[in-house]
Amino acid sequence: MYRSTIAGIGFYVPENVYTNSDLTRFMETSDEWIRERTGIQERRFADRYGETTTTMAIKAAEAALERAGTTAQDIDFIIFATLTPDYYFPGCGVLLQREMGMREIGALDVRNQCSGFVYALSVADQFIKTGMYKNILVVGSEKHSFAMDFATRSRNVSVIFGDGAGAAVLQPTEEPGKGILSTHLHSDGADAELLAMYYPGAHANKWLSDAKPFPEQELGGLFLTAEQLESGAALPYMDGPAVFKKAVVKFPEVIKEALAANGLSEKDIDMLIPHQANLRISQYVQKLLGLSDSQVFNNIQKYGNTTAASIPIALSEAWESGKIKSGDLICLAAFGSGFTWASALIRW
Repeated sequence: MYRSTIAGIGFYVPENVYTNSDLTRFMETSDEWIRERTGIQERRFADRYGETTTTMAIKAAEAALERAGTTAQDIDFIIFATLTPDYYFPGCGVLLQREMGMREIGALDVRNQCSGFVYALSVADQFIKTGMYKNILVVGSEKHSFAMDFATRSRNVSVIFGDGAGAAVLQPTEEPGKGILSTHLHSDGADAELLAMYYPGAHANKWLSDAKPFPEQELGGLFLTAEQLESGAALPYMDGPAVFKKAVVKFPEVIKEALAANGLSEKDIDMLIPHQANLRISQYVQKLLGLSDSQVFNNIQKYGNTTAASIPIALSEAWESGKIKSGDLICLAAFGSGFTWASALIRW
């Protein structure tokens, strides 16, 4: 059986930088308020009309392909993770395939939010191991800025997120001890509504405590209403404290699971790249695991939370800056909406 290896990585972030102070033009907030709660100093926002989730993904993918020494025509399969697709349907995978001039290969869209890239990596790993595909493009890309509400009512959510994309090319390797050692995926939907975007959706909404029942109507007309748009009900919702409490438990748990599965311990980690959800979460996990600053990579300060794109962006940036080298043990870990959480252990 082959083992999968990351043959090339790349990332793209938009040119438009919005500092915390810039956001005070749109809402009641402050640089101190945002830094204290999230650790974020600035984020990147895509061009409103010139960039999409797919166009950013293409730029990240092109970098990954070049570093892997391969071309778009060599790709056998696409796995695209995002919660901000260009269209409600079809997914971004086929748009990427079209715009990059790829062959008529399969394209899978993953909707696991912040855990999306690690889930996608795990799926790709299985295809490589079985020999079904030899060149898989795994992408995480997000354009949050287009869907965020920058009014004061939504500041708890909108100050956190940024735009960007990351990509990786997976290939088989027979080199002993190299590549993806294991992946670990989990979910618990008991509190799914604590971090969610309820609309547009196919539910009847009556289970939401603050929602008004829909008008009596036999068919249609329930997907998205003007009232939901005006009231803010169609905006993302997050119970920050509840998410934090769950994340600081599941992050270290899934990291330890990956290490135990491979007979390793925390001291063996050369670089932990956590999903960039909140700097306070990353710092808490780092302290709990007894890791030094040199063993953990964070860039949320510059880019904010880019959900499915955050891990590939951080992985690419860490590699580009020389913080990851051949033979290093890399641990990826994520936690997000659903709730879902996941980890991957990689020998670089």
